[in-house]
Parts: sequence; C-alpha cells; structure tokens
Amino acid sequence: MPSKITATGLVATTPRHLVTTDGVKITSFRLADNSPRYDYTKKDWVADDTNWFTITAYGDLAVNVAGSVNKGERIVVSGDLRVRDWDNGERAGTSVEIQAETIGHDLAWGTGVFSRTILSGAPRPAPADAEDKDVFEIG
Repeated sequence: MPSKITATGLVATTPRHLVTTDGVKITSFRLADNSPRYDYTKKDWVADDTNWFTITAYGDLAVNVAGSVNKGERIVVSGDLRVRDWDNGERAGTSVEIQAETIGHDLAWGTGVFSRTILSGAPRPAPADAEDKDVFEIG
C-alpha cells in the first residue's frame, strides 16, 4: 500500500500536459519543497535542504492543473508517495514522485479565486482501504 504524503512548495518547472493514445490525461511538473524547520537550539526557523518531487496528476485533476498551476507558484499537494530506483546503464538514481489526489494554491502566500469546471464527470477512484464498503460517509 502506498504511503500518503502532503507537501508544500514552489512549482519549479512548467507543468507538462499530455493525453496518451488511450485517452489518459496526465499533467506533471517538479516541486521544490524547502519548508523551514524550527531549530530548538537557535530558537528560530532555519532553512533546510530542498526536497524535490515529481508531481503527476491524472484525469480531470490533470486538466485542471494544466489550466491553473504555473511555474513559480506556491502550492499544496497531497497524494501517494512513490519512490523508485532507476538505472539507465550510464547513471543510476532514485525518483521520488507524488501521484496527486488533490492540488491547490498555498493561500499562505497569496489569494485565489475558484472556478468550478464540468469535465468528464468521472468519479474519483475509491480509497484503497475501501474495498468492501458500500457506503462512504462524508463530514
């Protein structure tokens, strides 16, 4: 089961939107999360290392992200964390991706305006832990 994560940060690359030959809508971009941490010895907030994530959104979320999120903006993203090792023969590394469930602008840094869209109307996938449940309670 994937780990859930919420990250805040700066959109570091222009979001790239594509539609596969099977009709799957995908938008992806890089997120730089350099949230400060509280240093108890200094009794102050200090800069920490930057964590880099590849953010990937699918379906209607991908379409809305492509039309709403721009390089340089501060956002909040929540979703499934995917960590994969890779090796292309010349180099090797680790890829850290968040498969987004929700994305929004971080209103600690500015104001926003919401416009509802009517897209495919496809329902969101059920949570992974809801396999045998017939009813979902909201609120």
